[in-house]
Amino acid sequence: MDLNTIWFILVTVLFIGFFFLEGFDYGVGILMPFLSKDDNERRAVINTIGPHWDGNEVWMITAGGAMFASFPHVYATLFSGFYLALVLMLVALILRGVAFEYRSLRDDPVWRNRWDWAIFGGSLVPALLWGVTVGNLMRGFAIDADMNYWGGLIPLLNPYSLLAGLVFVTLFTTHGANFLALKLEGDLAERAKKFGFQAWIAATVLTVLFVIWSFFETDILTKSGINGLIPALLAAVALLLAGFYAKSGKDMLAFIMGSLTVVFATIMVFMGLFPRILISSMDAAYSLNIHNAAASPYTLKIMTIVAVIFVPIVLIYQIWTYKVFSARVKADPETLVY
Repeated sequence: MDLNTIWFILVTVLFIGFFFLEGFDYGVGILMPFLSKDDNERRAVINTIGPHWDGNEVWMITAGGAMFASFPHVYATLFSGFYLALVLMLVALILRGVAFEYRSLRDDPVWRNRWDWAIFGGSLVPALLWGVTVGNLMRGFAIDADMNYWGGLIPLLNPYSLLAGLVFVTLFTTHGANFLALKLEGDLAERAKKFGFQAWIAATVLTVLFVIWSFFETDILTKSGINGLIPALLAAVALLLAGFYAKSGKDMLAFIMGSLTVVFATIMVFMGLFPRILISSMDAAYSLNIHNAAASPYTLKIMTIVAVIFVPIVLIYQIWTYKVFSARVKADPETLVY
């Protein structure tokens, strides 16, 4: 296995970690205004992810940095082609981060309500745009022979990619509800389960439609050699089991199955792309792959050494933080930080 393939796998792993962790993070933010009946309950919901949200976002930064270093042409084409969408995502994430830190600094219902809706929007918009981005990665978009994207924002907002965005929103909402069922207590936890099952129904319907459409719109599940069919089937099984366990009141198993759904779905996309990374809809020969878009062998070698040292450290640190803050959160203002 060459270094190009190793780095494709490593970038995949980083995106798996990002979608798994930030998935329930976004889901909690999306659910928060509707799940909570008063300010204490909203604070309790926020406190479930308060110690973790910024650490979860590090995975996105790390994945982007790894892509920049290992496949710089992919980074340049993707970030220039999706520039407006990524700026909108960045603004939403900045508002979301500020809202977490500012909403409880004043005991003013209007002040707090505005920041609460900033958390909602700052969670919904990135979830939707990540789905739109992944949908276009699967479908392909207009990349020319010079690795430049032509078309602007509007062609990226096609029906297929918008459906992918809705799939991401509903899956992340389900993922977030399953997380809240484990982290909250009493009536608030029961409401999270109820909202989670409703989101699971929507996610299941939309995912089935998306997979069927993907058979006709892309070759992710059907191309010869390595494709995403097996992980897609595993994701489907995990999604069905997530709903079954949620309905049965087995919260931990529901969360695990929901997590596996996100993991297998991400693997499906990257396996379906391999060895391509960006698919050109203009000409298959213009697609960017692990060879024509990669950095120099020396760069990949140095990056591999750095990754072997620091990725385990990051993993150990994040596992430790989740262990430290593993207790359930109560809607008690005396114990709430955010």
